[in-house]
Amino acid sequence: MQHCAADSTIQHSAPSPGRFDLLVREIPFRDPLAAFAPWAGEPTAALLHSAAEAGGRGRVTYLAVEPFRIIEAFDDAVTVDGGPVAGDPFTVLERELAAFRLPPGVAPVPFATGAVGFLGYELGRTLERLPARHGNDLGIPDMAFGLYDVAIAFDMVERRAWILSSGFPERDPAARQARAERRADAVAARVAQAPDELPPPPRAVASWRPELSREEYMARVARILEYIRAGDIFQANFTGRMLAPRPQGVSAYDIFRRLTALSPAPFAAYLGCGERLTLASVSPERFLKLDADGRIETRPIKGTRPRGATPEEDAALARDLHASVKDRAENLMITDLLRNDIGRVCAIGSVRVPALCEVETFASVHHLVSVIEGRLRPGLGPIDLLRATFPGGSITGAPKIRAMEIIDELEEARRGPYCGSVAWIGFDGAMDSSIVIRTLALTHEAVVAQAGGGIVADSDPGKEHDEMMVKIRPLLRALGED
Repeated sequence: MQHCAADSTIQHSAPSPGRFDLLVREIPFRDPLAAFAPWAGEPTAALLHSAAEAGGRGRVTYLAVEPFRIIEAFDDAVTVDGGPVAGDPFTVLERELAAFRLPPGVAPVPFATGAVGFLGYELGRTLERLPARHGNDLGIPDMAFGLYDVAIAFDMVERRAWILSSGFPERDPAARQARAERRADAVAARVAQAPDELPPPPRAVASWRPELSREEYMARVARILEYIRAGDIFQANFTGRMLAPRPQGVSAYDIFRRLTALSPAPFAAYLGCGERLTLASVSPERFLKLDADGRIETRPIKGTRPRGATPEEDAALARDLHASVKDRAENLMITDLLRNDIGRVCAIGSVRVPALCEVETFASVHHLVSVIEGRLRPGLGPIDLLRATFPGGSITGAPKIRAMEIIDELEEARRGPYCGSVAWIGFDGAMDSSIVIRTLALTHEAVVAQAGGGIVADSDPGKEHDEMMVKIRPLLRALGED
């Protein structure tokens, strides 16, 4: 999750006289992976880990623990703390957040407590009329968010750390402050009990099974090419799943630690999504960032090359990606789509593209990344922005709705969390979120890995399968042989 601002320093304003806003308590800096250990086995704990620096997007790691409210969506039902409520998932999340407000600038970091969770890809059906050919084969939620009154923030650059405690759901300022103190004390005590460092995670080997063979994958890419030639679409993002039985004797957190060591990323996340699901993500891609003052940024990724075995080969692969007509065209299509999406809720004239098709390098791949910015119209908030843009254009295609129809037709199963978004949404109206790629979804019985790529007119089915394998390989290695 981009979990930080790109500023060289982090500042916050003093509390307003006569009222309680937020308790901010500085604590000694330590390894956030070790600090999270006391909560790692809990079903609603979240670690948003800036595991790699990427242009200022790998600075602050957040631990969000012990939520006071749980919001879930499962198929057509939405629950709050286990009880059914009226409204679609976006409306319910917006309503629950609206009950708790903080002014901007009260924390030393962008996230000043709030909601943390995920939105599954299939939530797009609550926003548009879309087919639903696949059942929920894993029996997992479509959305899960906790409202967290306490967070721990680690500035990975300045090596400082804070406990942030808002005192919600109390309403009275004095009661809020008293709760904030109690909660900060309790969390600080648990952090103090955490080990200074963790041993290397144990290795476990999974028996991975692709749902589609190479030949089947290529045949479905060929079918997308037929749709493109017929004029139905310009691009569709096609993906495939690999599944394995959940290995015994290794925790989900151990799997995440091994994954993030193999493939560090600025939007890594370990997310407890209830009793049924845990996400271990090392996403490199920001979906939406919204500052409390309304500034928007989205950074779509389209175009991939593997890292080279030598510095010379690595540089050559990066140059080849930057010069690729096919990859640049793919990126440009999605940049245009996202300009249109955020333009639905932005002030007229505020949308711009300060970076187009720039190469960014990560642990196992080079990517082409563009940057689109805008300013949210007055009176709108983070959920309005999500409604206008979800799911992300980089993992759907163009035109978006027709591409999603073709995805439903040709992919073997529903996507679930994959290609959705992991997000934090602050009580002050700020937000940051990732596209859920490079992610393992873990249930009690199974582990799911998924990857794919954008198919355009000059795509080669065999090369598309090769690119999918480049992307999925670090996930397989996390539960496989080196």
